[in-house]
Amino acid sequence: MPVFKTPFNGYSVKFSPFYENKLAVATAQNFGILGNGRVHILQLNPNGPVSELAAFDTADGVYDVCWSEAHDSLVIAASGDGSVKLYDLSLPATNNPIRSFKEHTREVHSVDYNTVRKDSFLSASWDDTVKLWTVDRNASVRTFKEHAYCVYSAAWNPRHADIFASASGDCTTRIWDVREPGSTMILPAHEFEILTCDWSKYDDCIIATASVDKSIKVWDVRNYRVPIAVLNGHGYAVRKVRFSPHRASAMVSCSYDMTVCMWDYMVEDALIGRYDHHTEFAVGVDMSVLVEGLLASTGWDELVYVWQHGMDPRAS
Repeated sequence: MPVFKTPFNGYSVKFSPFYENKLAVATAQNFGILGNGRVHILQLNPNGPVSELAAFDTADGVYDVCWSEAHDSLVIAASGDGSVKLYDLSLPATNNPIRSFKEHTREVHSVDYNTVRKDSFLSASWDDTVKLWTVDRNASVRTFKEHAYCVYSAAWNPRHADIFASASGDCTTRIWDVREPGSTMILPAHEFEILTCDWSKYDDCIIATASVDKSIKVWDVRNYRVPIAVLNGHGYAVRKVRFSPHRASAMVSCSYDMTVCMWDYMVEDALIGRYDHHTEFAVGVDMSVLVEGLLASTGWDELVYVWQHGMDPRAS
């Protein structure tokens, strides 16, 4: 399956919700510590190499990227300078970004677009806050400030337009309703930093968290005293977890152990696939909404892989 070499270290990869052959990649120079960044828009070609449709250079590293759910040409990027940038692929690179939202005081680590209302997005930052934005306003709609340490991830509930979750280095995941003044639930999910969270696409009460403790935990927010599943198999911190859009109990994860793992949390032997194609930290992974079983990953080895579950990502 296709492989693409990026000049900088890969941080995040996301499939387009509109086109099955397009994906966006966030990258940062010098492992994101110091230097520039670049957003790549890639096109998958049947039986051919991956081609680059567009690239946008940034003064700081780019840690995450997401597609608009309302406009097929809009991409949002999370930047190391605390800004969130909006790009329009229908315009030349010289006209981009079309907007830069600058309120966070530290690195923005995560962005997520609302898939229900399709008019707003979240940004999560190392300044301990989550912000709610709309693409047509320069100022944020609201700031959510309860976490005591970096917020690494924020994810909208796929069924409820007003509900999202945030994962933090303070070892909690919080559930929020934008109509309420504060968080509606505090989940002390791990004893170490929580780096990522994601909602089930089939059950709006199921959420997964993953941590520096190497584990992934699956929770039912209706009864969250004990996780309904604990998935062990990674050798180092789990950087990202994503539920499958096609199978209710399937999810994919990537880790500093350089592997991408596929899980079915409903079965006893939950680890159903392990891919060790990366040669440095694997930090970005996604599953296509439009093509069942199609996966993409990126990592600090400056490579983006796209492959079908069950196949060898390195096979041509």
